[in-house]
Amino acid sequence: MTGAVGLPSGRAGRPVVMGVVNVTPDSFSDGGAWFQPSDALEHGRVLRAQGADVLDVGGESTRPGAERPSEAEELRRVLPVVEALAELGPVSVDTMRSGVAAAALDAGATLVNDVSGGLADPEMVPLVAEREVPLVVMHWRGHSTSMQSRAVYGDVVADVRRELAERVEAIEAAGVPRSRLVLDPGFGFAKTAAHNWEVLRRLGELVDLGLPVLVGTSRKAFLGRVGRAAGAERAPLERDVATAVTTAYAAGCGAWGVRVHDVAAAVDALDVAQALMADGEPE
Repeated sequence: MTGAVGLPSGRAGRPVVMGVVNVTPDSFSDGGAWFQPSDALEHGRVLRAQGADVLDVGGESTRPGAERPSEAEELRRVLPVVEALAELGPVSVDTMRSGVAAAALDAGATLVNDVSGGLADPEMVPLVAEREVPLVVMHWRGHSTSMQSRAVYGDVVADVRRELAERVEAIEAAGVPRSRLVLDPGFGFAKTAAHNWEVLRRLGELVDLGLPVLVGTSRKAFLGRVGRAAGAERAPLERDVATAVTTAYAAGCGAWGVRVHDVAAAVDALDVAQALMADGEPE
């Protein structure tokens, strides 16, 4: 893997645990439980205490069909949370808007997590180049209102790999070095359950691109459906055990990080994965 500049590192050589702080009223994963800034701040403190290496603060839901808030509303949601949590450790801002990213960086964020990979806002990549901060580049084919209609692939892994490589080349040409980029396969974004499973099974093919890879399977719908009959799927808050399994799997595949809602479960999963891969008796 290419050495990454400015990225947080995981504890004891294991993947980075990125804890999700949704400051939204309509998140698929928590139903808006942390929408009030005071609640989001307390939640972030808890995730940090549980072992999150970085907190990912976002003010826009990207669940399928979600409508976008205005930029002013997104700023209102995230800035006080970013500013307060940045005092406790590394914070990333989860946004597709360069204006929100710029304000969050001014408030103390050190990483931009753009689910559009810089495609939604033409000013995002120039901003990241100017500020010399890392950028998470996710595989993206359109906004939440239309993305599932674009879930058409020949070989989903080959297509995602090619499209991410092309995006990296374009971002590099715009002035952001590879050493500041992280790839995200975009689980659940313009992908069916079958696509998600195939990408997960062949995650190593994306790791082989030579850039850090962030895995964001946490509480996704395909984990709710696995092993369950139609109508008996796990609700989002019941998917943390399944997520922990994918966390351990991602570690074995060489992922740089995992983006999760349940940090405690992720840390436990990584403890077990690390012990299994260690030589000799685990501590």
